[in-house]
Amino acid sequence: MKRRNFLATAAAGLTIHFRLGAVPNNAVKLNAFVHIAPDDQVTVFIHKAEMGQGTVTSIAMLLAEELDCDWTKIKTEFPGLSKEYGPFQGVFGSHSMRTSWEPVRRAGATGRAMLVQAAAQQWGVSAEACTTSNSKVSSGNRILSYGQLALAASKLPAPASVTLKSPEQFKLIGKSTRRLDTPSKTNGTARFGIDIYRPGMLHAAITRSPVFGGKLKSFEAAKAKAFPGVKDVIAVSNGVAVLADSTWAAMQGKRLLTVEWNEGPTAAHSTASMAQDYAAKIAQPGFIARNTGDATQASFTLEAIYDAPFLAHAPMEPLNAVADVRKDSCEVWASTQGQSAAEQAAMRLTGLKAEQVTIHTEFMGGGFGRRSNADYISEAVELSKAVAAPVKVTWSREDDMQQDFYRPAAMVHFAGSLDSDGWPAALRARIASAPFGGLRDGVSRTGVEGIHDTPYSIPNLRVEYHAMEHGIPVSYWRSVGYSQNTFFLEGMIDELAAAGKKDPLEVRRRLLAKSPRLLAVLELAAAKAGWSTPLAPGRGRGIAVSNNISSFTAQVAEVTMKQGKLQVDRVVCAIDCGVVINPRGVEQQMLSGIVYGLTAALKDPITIDRGRVKQRNFNDYNMLRIDEMPTIEVHVIESKAPPSGTGEASTPTIAPAIANAIFAATGKRHRSLPLRFA
Repeated sequence: MKRRNFLATAAAGLTIHFRLGAVPNNAVKLNAFVHIAPDDQVTVFIHKAEMGQGTVTSIAMLLAEELDCDWTKIKTEFPGLSKEYGPFQGVFGSHSMRTSWEPVRRAGATGRAMLVQAAAQQWGVSAEACTTSNSKVSSGNRILSYGQLALAASKLPAPASVTLKSPEQFKLIGKSTRRLDTPSKTNGTARFGIDIYRPGMLHAAITRSPVFGGKLKSFEAAKAKAFPGVKDVIAVSNGVAVLADSTWAAMQGKRLLTVEWNEGPTAAHSTASMAQDYAAKIAQPGFIARNTGDATQASFTLEAIYDAPFLAHAPMEPLNAVADVRKDSCEVWASTQGQSAAEQAAMRLTGLKAEQVTIHTEFMGGGFGRRSNADYISEAVELSKAVAAPVKVTWSREDDMQQDFYRPAAMVHFAGSLDSDGWPAALRARIASAPFGGLRDGVSRTGVEGIHDTPYSIPNLRVEYHAMEHGIPVSYWRSVGYSQNTFFLEGMIDELAAAGKKDPLEVRRRLLAKSPRLLAVLELAAAKAGWSTPLAPGRGRGIAVSNNISSFTAQVAEVTMKQGKLQVDRVVCAIDCGVVINPRGVEQQMLSGIVYGLTAALKDPITIDRGRVKQRNFNDYNMLRIDEMPTIEVHVIESKAPPSGTGEASTPTIAPAIANAIFAATGKRHRSLPLRFA
């Protein structure tokens, strides 16, 4: 008996169950976001994706707040793709709450208005004479539940406009709320992509070129076909697929394949050779991303080169997808951040129209940007079409690690100068990185973000960019360009402070005078960390700030260096993310982002040898361990601004805060990630 089935059976009477299929026939649709059943159960449709960031709970809170429904009778489901949710469905750039804040609240308020109107008509009173609370409409002594009113309400026209609650009226938003998906994820009833099974389904494992861009030359499949359970071996667009009656048989058959590849030009590249290319580029002028004042005329007093490696996403749930392609339809079940991207991939491969393609969104065991790509979904669709049966493609951990779309490697050459009083006066940055998302006037937006858009008021600032093309696939990685560029810039700001014999906090205060929200989190983090409190020898504090995904974040790291070993003792994080929907969720995301950033700062990089990724699994691509975790404090500034993102907000600032703390403790500057100690 499978673990999930056992847990679901054992705990069925005690847990919340999430139905991921159609709404019961007796439920009434008020709009695309909400259905109400006669027993007052409210189904909230989560049009975004859930990969652990708390989207299910926060979106449900938005709707429940304006609907005035009974929170204990909320359940959630993932709907299919629909234009009712906008032209694009997906999760990237921590947009879930930013893009849901008004539409979902408006859907709740609209449903509430329709329920009120239905009650008012039944009682022969005005809508203004009615009030709502806890899934009930009242007028004097008369009370009707939402379940009693839902059918009548669904027959009324939706109001042209509704008035949303003001913050003073909120009963749910802003209150720490337990996540709705925790019980089902704990007892095994939550359905992830890797759990999907379809009748007659074949399981597939694919051998792909070990060199990026390599093409299949030939293969020998006799041994693989002889393995028990293997049904077929076929060539596909990006390799050779083994089809079997179980994932285990497919993966064992894959190991028995003999494959030859035409490796292509990427086989000439290694981490060392690419680093030489990057260094040569940043010695030369690049395409201009920003030019404020005249940094070219500055007399530079300080120069520094910073660099960061390729990084894998490493989600706990390996990539997987199920596809069932038929003559006139295609269904896909996947843990995906990009439902629309999945639909486009299915349409391209099958030639079907959008209305013939169905994408089922499942829970994700981590994404971090990796699941915004549809390559693994395309594999399932291609195979299902080829064999005329449902196919489940499952990647191994080694596949995940060696066939990723990586965080780009990057290098920057800084040159800075100070004015006569020792304050930063000019800064030039020449950045080289692998671009993605296209180039505009020779510049990758993601390649320069975090530097070209800095809120620091430096009188003379010039940012240049070089696109580096070596054939290594890159894409969004948690906090995108800010993840490396914040490390670069915050390190250089500290270096300028030291060169001018200034306190790093005072330099930032001066440079952020025109950025009040970022200045406020800086002040809060410094105060809570006791910035000016003396520390024992061998200990140090470092500070860093970032404004990514429209959230303002500051962190102070406190470290101890003892006998050449680093211990991160404490991290104080302050954030202004606008209106906070679920304070508990914000804190969880700050902790999560810091853990992710700590791993990137202290653990293994992705390295390339002959066009191949050397790392294979968690034995040589290490994660942060529990005993390495520092004490973390999270402080949230109360704000009336619209909500911004939190999923990526705390990742960029932790690495520079640690590096700056190491300098404070030892006087030694670290300009390369990951941080290494000889």
